[in-house]
Formats: sequence, structure tokens, C-alpha cells
Amino acid sequence: MRISVTGCGYLGAVHAAAMAQLGHDVIGIDVDVHKIDRLAAGEPPFFEPGLPELLTESIASGRLRFTTDPAAAAAATAHFIAVGTPQASDGNAADLRYVDAAVDALLPAIGPGHVVVGKSTVPVGTAARLAERIQSTGARLVWNPEFLREGYAVRDTVEPDRLVYGMEAADEASVAVLDEVYAHAIGLGTPRMITDFATAELVKVAANAFLATKISFINAMAEIAEVVGADVTQLADAIGHDPRIGRRFLNAGVGFGGGCLPKDIRAFTARAEELGRGEAVAFLKEVDNINLRRRRRVVDLAMAELGGSAVGRKVAVLGVTFKPHSDDVRDSPALDVAVALKGLGAEVVATDPKGIANARARHPQLEYAEAVEEALRGADLVILVTEWPEYTAIDPVAARGLVAGATIIDGRNALDRDDWVAAGWRYRGMGRS
Repeated sequence: MRISVTGCGYLGAVHAAAMAQLGHDVIGIDVDVHKIDRLAAGEPPFFEPGLPELLTESIASGRLRFTTDPAAAAAATAHFIAVGTPQASDGNAADLRYVDAAVDALLPAIGPGHVVVGKSTVPVGTAARLAERIQSTGARLVWNPEFLREGYAVRDTVEPDRLVYGMEAADEASVAVLDEVYAHAIGLGTPRMITDFATAELVKVAANAFLATKISFINAMAEIAEVVGADVTQLADAIGHDPRIGRRFLNAGVGFGGGCLPKDIRAFTARAEELGRGEAVAFLKEVDNINLRRRRRVVDLAMAELGGSAVGRKVAVLGVTFKPHSDDVRDSPALDVAVALKGLGAEVVATDPKGIANARARHPQLEYAEAVEEALRGADLVILVTEWPEYTAIDPVAARGLVAGATIIDGRNALDRDDWVAAGWRYRGMGRS
């Protein structure tokens, strides 16, 4: 297939490179000249395991090119829209200006026989609004939501766990185009669902809302466990054995972040209110509140361990990204904790294997250390807030010899408490006595 991908950020760059690796002829299009230049040189503008190799291989094969010229899309038949939909600056709704701009740029390049494929996460009703403009050219619109996990995006694109095609009406021709695009995944037995526009749009936000709810549920249980002296990790193990519940996403800690879950549940709530059904998802506001409370809980624990004052005390913060295997610091609980403690007078030294550059751009007031040993040296308190393997594998005995005060707050319940206590550390977990 000849494919265009409009929007070469996280979603679009991964999709373009993966489609080229599968044998398609792909042109990636973006208005950001610097981003396009880096991608054309085989250098992703963000960290994602496996993507640099995929880019290099696909570009060398001649199947992948990048440009800032939207007219280049005319050579393609399938046109993917993969632009961002951030939270609006004046509220919780999704900002759709980039989606609209992408469609405007595509219109002169599409016509009969072409299929425009929306992958951006959008409020329900967006596809129906865009369909008339796209169909006026003779092209057709399909909404095909993405389900990528940062750190696993390449695999999730090449071997997705499901495929959803949302369309206005039965359209065998469009189905055939997408089936050819995803022939590899379909050949592996990936489930494929054909739905209407609204269902396809809801699938992604509903999935994210459910995952966010599950995380906030166990964090709510952690709040109770901290009061009564229970252990939320054992609680999660026990209820997780119930096949109706399952153990995944029941890890209590500092909460979720990133560019998807927080803004998606807020946008979902805002859209439901616009539709007059805000009460149906009103619980998502409390999901959001619980999530934000866990960040404050880590700060409260830190202040308690510092004797009520952080002024002049060195705090080592392990991790600034919202999750491991990513350089994404958007809505990062880890970075929020570091900034809050800095504001309370602490001498915060933060470290991260991949996220320092992005964190420094947002919060230059913090001190950063490339090496974990540098962050630990002389620290009065250590806080683990992103469960990078580099941090969960730290030798507590060796670390004890670097710090001034052997107290660690495990914001992800990712460490072996017994090992750290045996090495002479005071250990504080989340929802654990």
C-alpha cells in the first residue's frame, strides 16, 4: 500500500516506521521542520525502545520518507491522521485544532478511491463532523483508534491486540484497504471489529477511563490501608486472584500520568457534560482527584520523614518520567513530587535514565544528576517515583554507604522491603505499614 501519515509525533512516527517495516510505501508529513529533519536522519525526537533501529532500517529500504509538504500525500491511497489532541488551555476538553488542520491539509490531496483513517484520540462525534468534508472529495473516512503503550509502541503497532474500524455505513472497499494495511496483524489472528463512528471513538477513551479507574481504585484502598495498618500489596494480590478482577493495574503507588490517561478522562468528562450526560461519568472526576492526592501523599510522607521541614535538606528523586522506558514527562507524578519538594525548600536532585532533558526544559529550577550515585550522595531522603529497572535493582547496602540519611519512600511499591530494611534503611511504602 501507499500510505501517508499526517502528524509525526509519538503516534505518527511509530506508525509510519512500523508500516514501512511491514512492506508498505510510507510518507510521513508534519509541519515541524526540526522534527522532520531528525526523523529523516533516522533520529526519533523522543525515546521509544526499538524505534531508532526501525527508522534506520525503513529509511534505508526506501519505503519510508518524511516531508513538510502536505501535497506529498497525493501519491498515497490510505491517509492516516495521527496528530495530537491535547487538553485545551482553557478547560478539560480536547483541543481539536490539529485534527482540523490535518484534514484541511489533506483535502487537496485526496479523491475517489482514497481512504482517510483517523487514529487520533478524539471526543465522540468528531468523526461524523469530519466525514462530510472528507466525503465531499470522493474519499471515505474510517476511524481506527490506537492502543499504544509507551515503551511497547513498536510491538503494539506491528502486533496490536485488536483492530477497530469505525465507519458511517457498511463500506467493503474501505474495509479491504485497511485489511491490506494490517494484513500482517490479521494473519496473526488479531481480532478485528467493524463498528460505527461513535463506538470506535468511545473505545479508546472508555478503555483509558477503565484503566484509570482501576488504578485509582487500588490507590483509594491504599488510603484506607494507611489508616488501619493493612498492606495494600497483599490486598491487591488477594483480590487479583479473582478472575473477574485480575491483578494487572492493581499496583498502588503515586498514580498515573503521561499524555493519555489524565487528559483523556478529563476530555471524556467534558464531552459527556456537553452531551447532557455528565452524571454518567461523574465518577471520573473522583478518579482524577484520587490520582492527584497520591502525589500529595508522597510529599506529605517526605515532609514527615524530614521532621516537618525540608529547608536545606537534600532529597534524591529517582525518576522524572511518568513511567519507565519512556522520556515522557507530561503530567508526570514523579516530576510533580520533585517540584513540590523544591518549592518547600528542599535541595532536590532528580535523576532519570532518559527523561532529564525533557524535565529540565519544563523545570530548570531543579538540579539533575545523570548518575544515580550522584543523586544519592549525601541525600537526607530518597524517593523512588519511577520504577526504572535501574532503580529497582539498586543494591541497598551500597546505597546505604552513599546517603546521609537512610530513609527511602517507595512511591511505586517496587522495591523489596525486606532487603532494604535488612540493609539498615527506614522503608516507607504506599498503602503499607
